[in-house]
Amino acid sequence: MDIALACVICLAGGIVAGLIGVGGGIVFVPAMTIVLSKGQVEAEATSLMMIALVSVVGTWRQIGYGNVNLKDAVVIGLLSPVGVLAGVVVANSVPERALRIGFALLALYMAWRLLKRVFADDPQTSG
Repeated sequence: MDIALACVICLAGGIVAGLIGVGGGIVFVPAMTIVLSKGQVEAEATSLMMIALVSVVGTWRQIGYGNVNLKDAVVIGLLSPVGVLAGVVVANSVPERALRIGFALLALYMAWRLLKRVFADDPQTSG
């Protein structure tokens, strides 16, 4: 049952991410902690792994369209593991409640930014 429920959550997260341009983690992490009763660290780690897989597929598709700047992609690819290691250190040293509050604040901030962009007078305004 957990696998079927996880598949539904992933499908919903993918649809939300594709429709409104937010990261699927905005759906995945709260759903895994609330619906699947996973810990915050486990939910965030799972979400990061899903992001890695989706990034590979997305990059492969976008290379075909000529939308990938390979120089920038290499820089991001080389620096990302450093950020992941720093995140692991923080996640393992901060109480889980603080991680949950931090994620909730990030989700609220991202929602505010999205609403600000939706209701902006200038459609090119992004922040």
